[in-house]
Amino acid sequence: MSDPATNRVPAHPVLVLDGIRKSYAGGAGGPVDVLDGASLALARGEVVALVAPSGAGKSTLLHIAGLLDAPDGGRVEIDGAEMTELGDDARTAVRRAQVGFVYQFHHLLPEFSAIENVMLPQLANGVTRRDARLRAVDLLARVGLDKRGHHRPAEMSGGEQQRVAFCRAMANAPHILLADEPTGNLDPATSDQVFGVLMDLVRETGLSALIATHNLELAGRMDRVLRLNAGRIATPPS
Repeated sequence: MSDPATNRVPAHPVLVLDGIRKSYAGGAGGPVDVLDGASLALARGEVVALVAPSGAGKSTLLHIAGLLDAPDGGRVEIDGAEMTELGDDARTAVRRAQVGFVYQFHHLLPEFSAIENVMLPQLANGVTRRDARLRAVDLLARVGLDKRGHHRPAEMSGGEQQRVAFCRAMANAPHILLADEPTGNLDPATSDQVFGVLMDLVRETGLSALIATHNLELAGRMDRVLRLNAGRIATPPS
């Protein structure tokens, strides 16, 4: 790791971001540096909070970690394999098999039921319809939605929709879960309940998770807290 401020370096990490740099065109003022050498390592089974103010680049960092975007510099490693030089098809294959995403808004497909929404990423990954349905039903039961599987998103509450999104993210049994303000669109009581469901599901499945949040109380319930500021990552003082 190139940045000693990222706390400890786990043995055999499932995810490594090393010296990640990313800039965007900034008009007359020139390029805007969003990430400037950001580094972190995520251990297997570890749940890490990423705390950052709005506009600090946490979504950009998560997109790079999940192979949705490429860094301008630095190294991305998943399960010990270098990702930075992979072509688009190879990156897509790794992302489908090993990475799950959860966003602030659920992004469920409105014309499909909860079961069908959880089946879709599995079908895209070559799973048979029968097996995809069985896994979708099992995941929904784990989050208390066994009686809501045939409902469409519009027939469900915000908390229920987000729980379906969690199941969809875990449908292909990824090694890594990346979540960007996963409860930020919910009221405080629902947020606390839904976050508890997410943590239970992550612990049960042995996932490694990197969860971006503004909520310091929720962050404190995770294994570690990292802060993204001025394009770099540090461990906040205890």
